[in-house]
Amino acid sequence: MTDAPSPLPEGPDAPEPGSLEAEALEHIRALIRIDSVNTGDPATIGDGETRAALYVKERLDEVGYDTVVVEPRAGRASVVARLTGSDPDAGALVAHAHLDVVPVDAEDWTHPPFGAEIHDGILYGRGAVDMKDFAGMLLAIARAFRREGVVPRRDLIFAFFADEEAGGVWGARWMVENRPELFAGATEALSEVGGFSIPLPEDRRAYLVATAEKGVTVATLTARGSAAHGSRPTADNAVVRLAQAVAAVGAHEFPVVRTAALERFLDVYARAGGDIDDLGFSASLIDAGSRNTASPTVLSAGGKINVIPASASATLDVRVVPGQADALREQLAAVVGDDVEVAWAREIPAIEAPAEGRLVDVLQDAVTAEDPDGTVVPYLLPASTDNKHLARLGIRGYGFVPLRVPADFDVFGQFHTADECVPVEALFFGTRVTARILRDA
Repeated sequence: MTDAPSPLPEGPDAPEPGSLEAEALEHIRALIRIDSVNTGDPATIGDGETRAALYVKERLDEVGYDTVVVEPRAGRASVVARLTGSDPDAGALVAHAHLDVVPVDAEDWTHPPFGAEIHDGILYGRGAVDMKDFAGMLLAIARAFRREGVVPRRDLIFAFFADEEAGGVWGARWMVENRPELFAGATEALSEVGGFSIPLPEDRRAYLVATAEKGVTVATLTARGSAAHGSRPTADNAVVRLAQAVAAVGAHEFPVVRTAALERFLDVYARAGGDIDDLGFSASLIDAGSRNTASPTVLSAGGKINVIPASASATLDVRVVPGQADALREQLAAVVGDDVEVAWAREIPAIEAPAEGRLVDVLQDAVTAEDPDGTVVPYLLPASTDNKHLARLGIRGYGFVPLRVPADFDVFGQFHTADECVPVEALFFGTRVTARILRDA
C-alpha cells in the first residue's frame, strides 16, 4: 500500500499558495493529467497534444498574451507567444518545451502514469521530466511576467511544441518550414536535455548544459547470399553474414573525439573538483556524447522456416559526433566488412553552440543565486531535441532545465521509463532558476 497523494508538499520549504513555484507545480500536474501520448503512428494518436496546447493557450490568453495556435494535422497543435523585451537590439530567446510524451505500459507503473500523484515529496507521471515539468515552469513564468509587468532584457518567445517524440514532423520541424516568422529575430533557444545536477565532492553539484547535440542518421546493413532449402546449409547464408556483421557492430567501440563540448566539460568539471572516474550513473551519458555510436535496432530476414533467404538486413540507430559524419561512414564500413552493403538515410546533422558566452554566464549566475556552490558544466548531448529544427533558422540551442536533485537521483534515467518521477523540490528550484534566466538573459 502507498501513502495517499498530497496536493502540495508540507513543511518549511513548501511554497506559499499562489506563489510562482506553486503555480508551476499546478500547471505541471495539469499537463501530466492530459494524456498526450505520441505513438508515432497517426492511426493511434489521439487529440492529447491539442488538448494540452489549448490548456496552455487559455492560460496565456488569461493574462493578455497574443497566442498563435498552429495545428497542421488534427490533434497535433503547438502554441507560440512572445513577450517584448527592453533591448530591441538583443536577439530573441526561444524558451520551448514539447507537449507530447512517449507511450506507457500502465502495468509497469506503481502510480498512475497520468495521475500526477505526489508521494513522499516525489511527483510521478509521464512527462514529469520529459518534459511537462519545463512546460509547466515556462507557463507559470510567462503568466507571472505578464501579470507583474516584468520586462526581460530580450524578447522571449514561449513555444510549446507537438510531436517532438516522433521527430517534430508536425511540431517544431513543421513550424520552422512553414511559420518561420514566429521566430523572427531569435538567436538562441533554451530547452531540454540538461540543467539537472550531478554530484561533486563535498556535497556540491555540477549542472549540465547541453551546448551540442550529436547528429542522427540511419544505416541499413544488407547481406546477400544464395536462396536454398533450409535442410541444405550453404556457405553464403545471408542471415549468418548479417549476424556476424551485427555482432561486430555491437562489439565495436568507436574512438573518443575531443570535441569543443567535451574539452570544455573536462576542463570545467575538473576545475570544479570533479573526477571523471567518479561520474557514476552520469558516466554513460558523458561517454555516449564523446564518441560516435551505432546501435542495431531492427532485424529482417526470411519469412519461412525451411527457406534460407537470399538477403537479410539490419537497421542501425547511428549517432554522430559533430564533424564526424564522413569518418563514421568509413569506420562503420570497415567494421562490417566488404561482404555487407551499407546504405544511409534520414541524416539530421549535429548541432553546436558556443560553450562560453553571455547566456552560459546567465545560467551560471541564476544557479549561483539558488545554489552558491553549483557549477554549470557544458556537455554534448548524445540524443536529439527540437533545438535541431530551430538550428535551421540560425538559432543556437542550449539544453538546460534546472533541477537540483539528491546525489543518487538519476534524472536522465527517468526519460521514457516506467514510474517517471521528479522531486517536487527540484521543480521549485527549477522554476526559480528559470525565471532568473529568462529575466536576465
